[in-house]
Amino acid sequence: MSEYIAIFMFISVCFVLLSGYPVAFSLAGTALAFAFIGSSTGYFDGDFLEALPNRLFGIMENETLIAVPLFIFMGIMLERSKVAEGLLETMASLFGSLRGGLGISVTLVGMLLAASTGIIGATVVTMGLLALPTMLRRGYDPALSSGIICASGTLGQIIPPSIVLVLLGDVLSSAYQQAQLDMGIFSPETVSVGDLFAGALLPGLMLVGLYLLYIITMAWLKPTSMPSLPSTERPAQSDLVMRVLKVLLPPLTLIVAVLGSIMTGIATPTEAASVGAVGAILLAVLSGEFTYPRLLDVMRNTTRVTSMVFLIFIGASIFSLVFRGFGGDDIVAEFLNSLPGGVFTAMFAVMLLMFLLGFILDFIEITFVVVPIVGPILLAMGLDPVWLGVMIAINLQTSFLTPPFGFALFYLRGVTPSGVTTMHLYKGVMPFIAIQLVALCLIAYWPGIATWLPVKIYG
Repeated sequence: MSEYIAIFMFISVCFVLLSGYPVAFSLAGTALAFAFIGSSTGYFDGDFLEALPNRLFGIMENETLIAVPLFIFMGIMLERSKVAEGLLETMASLFGSLRGGLGISVTLVGMLLAASTGIIGATVVTMGLLALPTMLRRGYDPALSSGIICASGTLGQIIPPSIVLVLLGDVLSSAYQQAQLDMGIFSPETVSVGDLFAGALLPGLMLVGLYLLYIITMAWLKPTSMPSLPSTERPAQSDLVMRVLKVLLPPLTLIVAVLGSIMTGIATPTEAASVGAVGAILLAVLSGEFTYPRLLDVMRNTTRVTSMVFLIFIGASIFSLVFRGFGGDDIVAEFLNSLPGGVFTAMFAVMLLMFLLGFILDFIEITFVVVPIVGPILLAMGLDPVWLGVMIAINLQTSFLTPPFGFALFYLRGVTPSGVTTMHLYKGVMPFIAIQLVALCLIAYWPGIATWLPVKIYG
């Protein structure tokens, strides 16, 4: 009976979240209400809640999670210092002579912003405000333009240093250790955020390559949908080289410093995040956009976003604790292990569940609520933790693009000009959803795409 209560609790929290109530309070409130009812009826042991202080103290002591506010600060500071605007103008000048040049520029800038900020909503909105009006004015197809912006804006989900990967790496590390302990391995191996960063790099670049291939193909098949810039609007070649170096070199240096220090083992993700935060301030100073009021604004926004993340983490910890107290993890394990087809079917079922949950939950909730439940089960089946993390990240990225509930669509819809309809957005993202699914299939068939680089770097 208690197992069915756990399932009903999971369904109930989804309905509460759909009502628009704050996520952290929905998770914690629903769990505590069910714990009270379960204790009153004898189906829940109240001693489970005694583990809560230790869990919360573990969150406070976790040094890896210090990287979260630092990366958030880095992203918001770069967003406020108009790095995106300069990159977009320069890239558009560089590729403007080509059909589809603006689309290529938007994709490459989305990649650079993903590696610089890692904040999906901010990237989609920024690109929508800066690039979409320009693309429409140059005669680009509204649907195609919307699809390019949505897809490139969600690259922050998979290209490191991504906040998604920091949180996912921390949760998967705990899940991997638990899976090994459940298998009787009492000297468990560990997986770090750095492993996940290295594992996500090649799949992220592969996605960018597939996006660019699609844009170039469409420019060739339908040249009127993506015309080139008039020659009168292209800058002189001598000016362009200096402009590219001036605009592109600082953010690239910052990205290389952050990622390079992690992957070479010079710094931990937390230490590298502090380098990124200081580097973002220096870039803002160099661009002339650094002011004291702007610094205060960035700090307030960083505090707000960080508080939201950690409050959700606490709510999710309470939820998973109560869910486990009702025996929910046992019923999930029994269900996944009983599926015909073994680990393949179990993995497919989990990915489908996460894809559907991506319509109503953000990546933070899915990372903190779903992954701790299903992660140890899948990892105990022999799956590689880095491969699993990359598959989850790309799967959620696909979910955020999929109509009618994709978060990226909501972000862009809020800033689109009047001539762009919701159907334009839906039509535009469909090819990119297909590209995402192709990428998932490629990584599923060749796991080495995700696991080769971490092995080369870390052995």
